[in-house]
Amino acid sequence: MDTNARPSGVRAGGGRGAVGSWTSSGALRPPLPSLSFLFLVLLAPGARAAGYKTCPTVQPDMLNVHLVAHTHDDVGWLKTVDQYYYGIYNGIQHAGVQYILDSVISSLLAEPTRRFIYVEIAFFSRWWHQQTNATQEVVRDLVHQGRLEFANGGWVMNDEAAAHYGAIIDQMTLGLRFLEDTFGHDGRPRVAWHIDPFGHSREQASLFAQMGFDGLFFGRLDYQDKWVRKEKLEMEQVWRASASLKPPAADLFTSVLPNMYNPPDNLCWDVLCADKPVVEDPSSPEYNAKELVDYFLQLATAQGRYYRTNHTVMTMGSDFQYENANIWFKNLDKLIRLVNAQQQSNGSRVNVLYSTPACYLWELNKANLTWLVKQDDFFPYADGPHKFWTGFFSSRPALKRYERLSYNFLQVCNQLEALVGPAANVGPYGSGDSASLNEAMAVLQHHDAVSGTSQQHVADDYARQLAAGWGPCEVLLSNALSRLSGSKEKFTFCRNLNVSVCPLSQTAQSFQVTIYNPLGRKVNWMVRLPVSQHVFLVKDPSGTVVPSDVVTMPSSDIQELLFSASVPALGFSIYSVTQVPGRSPQAHPSQPGSQKPSSRILTIQNEHLRARFDPDTGLLVELKNLDQDLLLPVRQAFYWYNASTGNNLSTQVSGAYIFRPNQQEPLLMNHWAQTRVVKTALVQEVHQNFSAWCSQVVRLYPGQRHLELEWTVGPIPVGDGWGKEVISRFDTALETKGLFFTDSNGREILERRRDYRPTWELNQTEPVAGNYYPVNSRIYITDGNMQLTVLTDRSQGGSSLKDGSIELMVHRRLLRDDGRGVGEALLEKGSGSWVRGRHLVLLDKASTAAVGHRLQSEKELLSPQVVLAPGGGAPYHPGVAPSTQFSGLRRELPPNVHLLTLARWGPKMLLLRFEHQFAVGEDMVGNLSSPVTLDLRDLFSTFTVTDLKETTLAANQLRASASRLQWTSSTGPTPKPSPSQLDPASVTLQPMEIRTFLASVQWKEDD
Repeated sequence: MDTNARPSGVRAGGGRGAVGSWTSSGALRPPLPSLSFLFLVLLAPGARAAGYKTCPTVQPDMLNVHLVAHTHDDVGWLKTVDQYYYGIYNGIQHAGVQYILDSVISSLLAEPTRRFIYVEIAFFSRWWHQQTNATQEVVRDLVHQGRLEFANGGWVMNDEAAAHYGAIIDQMTLGLRFLEDTFGHDGRPRVAWHIDPFGHSREQASLFAQMGFDGLFFGRLDYQDKWVRKEKLEMEQVWRASASLKPPAADLFTSVLPNMYNPPDNLCWDVLCADKPVVEDPSSPEYNAKELVDYFLQLATAQGRYYRTNHTVMTMGSDFQYENANIWFKNLDKLIRLVNAQQQSNGSRVNVLYSTPACYLWELNKANLTWLVKQDDFFPYADGPHKFWTGFFSSRPALKRYERLSYNFLQVCNQLEALVGPAANVGPYGSGDSASLNEAMAVLQHHDAVSGTSQQHVADDYARQLAAGWGPCEVLLSNALSRLSGSKEKFTFCRNLNVSVCPLSQTAQSFQVTIYNPLGRKVNWMVRLPVSQHVFLVKDPSGTVVPSDVVTMPSSDIQELLFSASVPALGFSIYSVTQVPGRSPQAHPSQPGSQKPSSRILTIQNEHLRARFDPDTGLLVELKNLDQDLLLPVRQAFYWYNASTGNNLSTQVSGAYIFRPNQQEPLLMNHWAQTRVVKTALVQEVHQNFSAWCSQVVRLYPGQRHLELEWTVGPIPVGDGWGKEVISRFDTALETKGLFFTDSNGREILERRRDYRPTWELNQTEPVAGNYYPVNSRIYITDGNMQLTVLTDRSQGGSSLKDGSIELMVHRRLLRDDGRGVGEALLEKGSGSWVRGRHLVLLDKASTAAVGHRLQSEKELLSPQVVLAPGGGAPYHPGVAPSTQFSGLRRELPPNVHLLTLARWGPKMLLLRFEHQFAVGEDMVGNLSSPVTLDLRDLFSTFTVTDLKETTLAANQLRASASRLQWTSSTGPTPKPSPSQLDPASVTLQPMEIRTFLASVQWKEDD
């Protein structure tokens, strides 16, 4: 972007009600009218839409320039959230959000034609709660008049590459709920506003459409794509964002802003800018009014040529601008008056006005044009040759995993809060709730948070917020589990199990293990707990002894207890563990695996899979699916790219945002791995040690249909002066014809083709980085017969750079800043420098592969929560025997249905989301891609649903009365959904459909 229009230290190339609800006071808003229809009303083009009534008048026979006064307020980047809000450490970056909002409100009150949009509800809600009642009423009036308009309305403007769809929906719901509770219908945003995320996902657009947005505006677009779109007048299109949902359910009108999100050159009138103000006095030596007006008219005319209507938009604002809003508005007032005066004096055909993105969109809709349809996405994003923003897909992998783990924990917390009711919030363990973790998780979705593109101290603060959110949820879980089990135990939560640390299990002679399963189906889960050197007896909830084993880790002296737990749907099982006195565990000596003779066979195997390793190198070389008799030679190894520090082609270096390797071929970590083999009745493992900073355990449990690769990387050494970007690569002989497949935000799957973009002819300048895509949950390759799928436990960058190959970037440590504003190298130190994660590898027939990866990915995302206690707790209800097993469901959900949300919404109201987790045609053999019907009437065991209302995806509009603008697309008319009665006994989900409900409930023990 134009750095003259930016504060110092900014990204180069661009500034980088109606629903009954539980308000913050706990008061219930008036209930909704009863829901009778669930269809989405579509307005014919030109019909007057509610919410657009306050839009300004335009001139139908002129070029109308819509000035959008806005500020872009990152919820953390160079400073922490609190530092940005309060205006602390302005030496790092001058930014104080509280002063921006103070100043904007004052300026809006000074002149009735002025308008402003605000976006980040994480900041606005904090500011709102600090205002007097009088100020709040003034702001409510501005919102009602349409002069203060909210765009997007999420807690944050979330990242689109590294954010999971469940977390996106949660953070949007949090922000939109605040607006609905505070301003009612007036506060509901009509447009999505994603001006800064670094590439745009198809699933994001689908979610926005399902939330009821009329359009999407964004700023960042690949430089080649933008050239083509401007020439072809395709800066605005209808984005068909789902291959499964029937149009127009996931159709979203999409507009690319002309200047990222910044003001035009020479027209930035902020305290952070250096452009000259408008000087109207002809006698002043600084007089520039005529020059500015002429420049503006030329600019508007030139810009208008790239758009199809007689309307164009100019973004008047940028990062943390409007702290002194009077400077901006005073100059915009003059500009508007002077430019429009030219209509009378010189016959100008340009009309300029204060406007908003929604009002601009409304004018486009009334134009009643036919718009082209886009069906792919906007990844990867490059802002110039050799400048691909594909590094952030993998940056800060420890934070990315902590975020994903926290999503898992938040859903457990939400579910138990809903299943138990008020007794979960206040009980024997004190007061607990989900709100703190919900807000922390919402903050983490920001496009500089989960993306890994903030400064180090800010990343540390994001982790601090998550950790602080876990505490109240642990109290809630303790209250809920004691209530449901009937026993007040001294619960302990082992947050460090990933590094085999849990003081209770390592010291206690006996303890109990509660395993909670957040899925709608029973799961079998291998529990692994660090223990002392003893033999243990493990009993299931009925008191029956179950098989267990103590395994010594070859890389350390740590012993781990293993046993398989069976856990009911949306429920828990309690297992008891007791030391057997005087007995030591039988040794399971780990066998060295990579010693001569080379005729030694090195394999691990269960009833479904066999993995073979080269006895000389210790590397995985073959995988066999025993059920389907599929054999695939596959070599897995670790490599690293030497990060570029610039060369004669470009000075661009690899950094937090940018991935640019110094050469196309990565360097092999090691030609061989030192191996140890562990084989017991409950697990078979090959421990591979590649170097002092890279190791892996390849693991198979009984009954497991995937191969688990648990990798440990770091701290990456950079003492040689080379930044390193580490990948795990799988090489096969599959003939994949340049194609591979990645998920979109963990949901639908998109086809990728090497060195290709579906909508323009690509000039590829980076054969490696330019082929990297975000992998939120899975990547796969197929030859049409066999399919090799790799599931991830966090967001990573991935690709297939050669036929038959898959690679995923697991860690990166870099020595140079990439010039996009963060101002420091990605040199993670401390806990973030040493990372452990898992890849799950599935080999299947292509026709049945979706069943495996869909169901396993769901288990990976929402794995069971393990809670320990010493045992011997007091009864919750005197005289009532404790219960060792519980299910919140009276019957399991079908395998193609995912319970996406079960959460408290009000004192006696819950939020429910059910999702069909298969796409059209994915299950080619069975019926999991078919519509599925649920009976919700008596589905849950702890409460009765007394009233059910269906809403849009973010739960801020009744679905029956929700309306979206209708657009005419080049693919022809789209059918309007037919109205149908909501019957709780028969709720049907189409493939990839999510249905959202607000349920009034009565908890059983309240009767």
